[in-house]
Amino acid sequence: MQNPASPPANSRPNSAPLALAKLHVTDAFWREKMRLVRETVLPHQWALLNDAVEGVQKSYCLHNFRAAAARIAAEKNGEPVSPPPEKRLFETWPERPDEARSDRFYGFLFQDSDLYKWLEAVAYTLADTPCAALSAQADAAIELICAAQADDGYLDTYYILHGREHAFENLRDNHELYCFGHLTEAAVAYFRATGKTRLLACARRFADLLCERFSDLPGGSPGYPGHPEAELALYRLYAATGEARYRALAERFLSRRGQRPYFYDAERGAAPAKPGELRYTYYQAHLPVRSQREAVGHAVRAMYLYSAMADCAGFGDREMYAACRALFADVAYRKMYVTGGVGSTADGEAFTFAYDLPNDTAYAETCAAAGLVFFAWRMLQLEPDALYGDVLERALYNGLLAGMSADGKRFFYVNPLESDPAACAQDPRKRHVRPTREPWFGCACCPPNLARTVMRIGQYACTAKADTCWFHLHIGLAVELENARLQTASGLPYSGEFSVRVESCRAPLTLAVRIPAWCGGQYTLSGAEGAERREQDGYLYLRGRFAPGTVLRFVFAMPARFVRADARVRADAGKVAVMRGPLVYCMEEADNGKGLHLCLFDTSKAPQPEMTALPGLGRVPTLTVSGVRQSAPDPAAPYEAAAPAEEPAAFRLLPYFLWANRETGEMQVFTREKRC
Repeated sequence: MQNPASPPANSRPNSAPLALAKLHVTDAFWREKMRLVRETVLPHQWALLNDAVEGVQKSYCLHNFRAAAARIAAEKNGEPVSPPPEKRLFETWPERPDEARSDRFYGFLFQDSDLYKWLEAVAYTLADTPCAALSAQADAAIELICAAQADDGYLDTYYILHGREHAFENLRDNHELYCFGHLTEAAVAYFRATGKTRLLACARRFADLLCERFSDLPGGSPGYPGHPEAELALYRLYAATGEARYRALAERFLSRRGQRPYFYDAERGAAPAKPGELRYTYYQAHLPVRSQREAVGHAVRAMYLYSAMADCAGFGDREMYAACRALFADVAYRKMYVTGGVGSTADGEAFTFAYDLPNDTAYAETCAAAGLVFFAWRMLQLEPDALYGDVLERALYNGLLAGMSADGKRFFYVNPLESDPAACAQDPRKRHVRPTREPWFGCACCPPNLARTVMRIGQYACTAKADTCWFHLHIGLAVELENARLQTASGLPYSGEFSVRVESCRAPLTLAVRIPAWCGGQYTLSGAEGAERREQDGYLYLRGRFAPGTVLRFVFAMPARFVRADARVRADAGKVAVMRGPLVYCMEEADNGKGLHLCLFDTSKAPQPEMTALPGLGRVPTLTVSGVRQSAPDPAAPYEAAAPAEEPAAFRLLPYFLWANRETGEMQVFTREKRC
């Protein structure tokens, strides 16, 4: 990152994603993940949203839409409806599942968003692999959503069932605008993927209501979302429709946040807070957004807010651009785990302070990793700097993918870097950490978020503008540009080969390939003879009028390497992690026995890669690391002067995203380093 205060070179993003129809993922690694989402995750989540899976926490998501649709229909027909409950709670559950009323809302008050994220994942799936049955299922869900919408465009099943007169009275906590945002993202994605406008029209009706409700005109509310999401969704809606009022509302929401007097105080009748009080930092409302320079508060909210800020910066807002660069640097250099996880404390699911990155109590929510992907991708569109691509890659391959089991049926909400089942069960400080993935959650934001992110991987991989195509991720793709067709191939994440084959090229073309940080600048390139060549901000630019059949072959060095955290990270003092390529590796009890904290790595010997057959996982890449294992101390003398005995040992490590797919046991990413 150079000159962090400089504005964008122009008033629009430097590049833009390709249309879904203009690219197709052919990558072996990611096609398998996409197949898993298409064939297992989406059907499984649909069953869960319909409460059709026994033995798991019920969702009540589709139940709520059916109840809201029935109430809307009854009101239109002048039929009697039951009065709403007197209490409006953040979460509501029946005392017994078999006693759930058909006309009541159950679950968390943002439960609607689970269906919307599922639909967005379906949209990308249909764009990739058309399926009549899945399309019909999605269309039926869309009809149900539309049936639950009020005549004025309002759509939130919680308030439709709990009393419309209370709508918009608690923007800080009650997630109406958050749910609107996910509705809108799903609507835009479904329109882009299928050309169908039913859900898009539904989202626009709600958006039009919000434009009127939150206008700057007399009678308009000065409010803004408690949980950012509507802002980035409004930018997507503007891009899909060209309606300037949607972009204007997004910018109003952004500009109002953090202004004084605080809207949330007026909304709730609360006494003004002291400067820096937690209830403002949690919502990223402690300062106006253009003045923010440090990532604070709820990590998912922060990532969604910063993503919208980057969208705004793309229209020439210099102050917003400077804020985005500073915030990204704060996350990447001071508050991000080696896995790409963000949010180090369960208290508020939040950031804490610089270099505070505990391993065993890490929160690192799966949704936060997805949010970091969204933020990094938008920054890449503003300026193709390899820092953003490196973070995008790190979060995707590690922090995000760890959130799903190898069979696609179990999920992590929290992604620690160290886990001991006994500690999870007995230490109240770690009650948020799970040693195994769960089949579902009452608060199920992460599973569909993961699904929609995986299914959009092609758009994250490359962007284009005019006669330049940037490859931010090294994955296999079929790409159709205005004057060229390209086919890329990749061995990542297990080997460093990446190639770009020019199928056709009708005009001079610039290909920009990110040089990944993990190769240490060591790579070879063949096939680029005659092309103009330059490196800038971590990208190699190759320009020429490439003949059909030209193949540019990169081989990036991919040695397994020991990685040390910044010395200011107390939790990792004297420890190392192990990476190969973009993948973080970890130790598990299944391979190395109990007491992983007793293991020390000999960093004078390089880790040895191999493919290993593991139960339930098949052949997976592993690393063998030499070191020693200390003997356990005498339980009768826990504090001794003598150093523990050590025995030579070889340890097996596997990719972090694959942990917890076998028997329950310990896991750790950072291991003590043996000093010679």
